[in-house]
Amino acid sequence: MIAFSSHLPYPSTRQPVYGDEVVATSQPLAVSAAMAQLAQGGNAIDAALAAAMALSVVEPTNNGLGGDLFALVWDGSQLHGLNASGWSPQGWTPERFAGRERMPYDGWDSVTIPGQVRGWAALHARFGSRPWASLFEHAEHWARDGFIVPPGVAHKWGLHVERLKNQPGFADTFLPGGRQPQVGERFYNRPLADTLARLAAQGADEFYAGETAQRLLAHAQSHGSAWQASDLRDYQAQWVQPLAQRVWNDCWVHELPPNGQGIAALQAVGMLAARDAELPADVDSAAALHWQIEATKLALADLYPHAGDPASMRIPPADWLDSAYLRQRAALIDPQHAQHPTSGLGGHGTVYLCTADKQGRMVSLIQSNYDGFGSGVVPTGTGVALQNRGAGFTLQPGHANQVGPRKQPFHTIIPGFVTQGSQALMAFGVMGGPIQPQAHVQVLARMLRYGQNPQAALDALRWRIEPGQGVYAEPGFDPTTSAALQALGHQLLPVTDPTMEFGAGQVIWRLPDGGYGAASDGRRDGHAAAR
Repeated sequence: MIAFSSHLPYPSTRQPVYGDEVVATSQPLAVSAAMAQLAQGGNAIDAALAAAMALSVVEPTNNGLGGDLFALVWDGSQLHGLNASGWSPQGWTPERFAGRERMPYDGWDSVTIPGQVRGWAALHARFGSRPWASLFEHAEHWARDGFIVPPGVAHKWGLHVERLKNQPGFADTFLPGGRQPQVGERFYNRPLADTLARLAAQGADEFYAGETAQRLLAHAQSHGSAWQASDLRDYQAQWVQPLAQRVWNDCWVHELPPNGQGIAALQAVGMLAARDAELPADVDSAAALHWQIEATKLALADLYPHAGDPASMRIPPADWLDSAYLRQRAALIDPQHAQHPTSGLGGHGTVYLCTADKQGRMVSLIQSNYDGFGSGVVPTGTGVALQNRGAGFTLQPGHANQVGPRKQPFHTIIPGFVTQGSQALMAFGVMGGPIQPQAHVQVLARMLRYGQNPQAALDALRWRIEPGQGVYAEPGFDPTTSAALQALGHQLLPVTDPTMEFGAGQVIWRLPDGGYGAASDGRRDGHAAAR
């Protein structure tokens, strides 16, 4: 068992918390919902679901009932993976989008079937211990009676108003009085409260075949959407086998297989572990960052050309993580020079949470509407903002991620997990769109290779690669470090976009003497709590 350092070397407003049962999320009210479940005898899965439902209300800028979900669950002895990412409508043939340069980013033609509610039901049916309806109590309360808008949510709200204000239903729901809510104001979404009440009473099928489904379909068809009743009714979440990569200290990092991008994080840490003896001793040195950047670039060069719906991928995930292949890719890293690799294979709004209980169960869960409120479409009488995950498809003929009927698009959201030996060690995740596998690499290297406290690993400044461009360094980087990276050949780009994400994470880890530690990223409103 790793005994992490207690040293916190970076400026931070956070301290890790410790207890026998812990929760970490990106919004304080969601922490309260999860802790209430634990206090009433619920388990880690109950707590995670209550938090996820609450987040759909109190952090609408990043997720909602109209989005998707992925989860990793440690049941006390085994790890389980859930892919609850929705598919495209049957009518989404390539011909529907002919003549476009790219997939639509908002409006009904960006909306795939939401998988999140099916994901909640699958988790509860397999692992939940508390009554289904009880999990909705906090979420419904904050939707009906309102919640007070915190700074992080207010900021993200403002970033999406211009893009979405003319989408059908958006202003009526999310711009009360014709403007966004300000910090400290109370926001109500009573149609969403009614939707939650129906789900609590009737179960997940209500969303896919009941009154809510009828409202979604009526709005879709009145706006020319390809959605049909069978697209909703037939969708089911999928239990999948997590992927695993051995790294340092007999630790295995686990991610879900594609259509998500977690496999890229496994490739990158696998490459670094393969050349461990050459890694620099100073975690914050330009040399250490260079190794991580180069490994991540190699992984992303494989990811973007080949990842997509699992049924359409020509190269199985096992080939990506083959030990000989990872050694071959790792050998391409030049410690002295930045490179621009190509693939060696073949031939933007999100919430993350983690929970743990006394019985040893741990949950790593992430859900998202993709970019903020998603498509901006809010069907009448539902209060539900629908995701724009269809924008994740490509129009490139023959690509594994080419748009097509009932396909799952390439996904950015990825929960993570670490085991050591045969025991659970850590549930972790870092939300933030394309940066997620990159941030996983950075946080994992700091914790598992350099032994940093998880809170310190979250506090540290991050870098971000943009394909075909250079490297963005989070504001605040040491000028000496930046100069050293440039000397190695990295093109450091100025951060001029205030919406650019450098990720925000949560971590729970098991302690050698029992119980857990929990850390929460200061880049969001949330925190960790223990009991």
